[in-house]
Amino acid sequence: MNGRSAGSALPLSLRASLGPVAGLAALVVVVLGVLYAGDGEPGRVDRWVVRPAEDSVRSPWRNVALAVDFLGEPVGAALLLVAFVTGCLLLRRPRSAVLVVLGAGLAVGTATLLKSLVGRTIHGDDNLSYPSGHTAFATALALMAALLVTGRLGLGRTAGTSLMLIAATAAGAAMGWAQVALGAHYPTDVLGGCCTALAVVPATAWLIDRTADRLADRSADRSAGPVADSSADPVAGPPADVGRHERR
Repeated sequence: MNGRSAGSALPLSLRASLGPVAGLAALVVVVLGVLYAGDGEPGRVDRWVVRPAEDSVRSPWRNVALAVDFLGEPVGAALLLVAFVTGCLLLRRPRSAVLVVLGAGLAVGTATLLKSLVGRTIHGDDNLSYPSGHTAFATALALMAALLVTGRLGLGRTAGTSLMLIAATAAGAAMGWAQVALGAHYPTDVLGGCCTALAVVPATAWLIDRTADRLADRSADRSAGPVADSSADPVAGPPADVGRHERR
């Protein structure tokens, strides 16, 4: 493993496997969005899981749900982002630090945009619900943490991909449970949020690596340029001053 691959936001071992995963996740987001576009009621799957129109938990589990939900609110999310970025910088993984900011921002931004496009609502026309931005954020953080661990430990394709999927499922399920329990989202909104992160984060990591690699190559070319120009021309021979000194 060379220095460049060791610091990659998206480990080389996962690039082949996460492409299909991201593509399948994007397909799920689109299909669910089309199915529930403009709806204001739970679908068949939602009714089978739980009735999200009513709080389905009571104290003390409701307090747990509120605590988990807080992690997706602006203050809680900001605290998590600061902690994650600080950890990446301490581990000397600047690309991963950039990924934490961009990956989380793009996952939530994509979810927000999709809400306006799909137009699914819950508890009134003013409450857009699909996909869940809280779930997208939590899943994105878990995915980025898994990417960092995979890169640091040098995990292979199977182990790394498994870790990614387990992390995404665990984080998505935890935040999704809180959102459904509090009546903020339908279960299918949660699935859409989780898949949104699965589609966005690998693509963002790949773009960060590609951009950073190009910038590094350009910097290396500029650094090598003056050295090459100062050397003697193999065709023209040494500079004229050298010949005059030798004749003296």
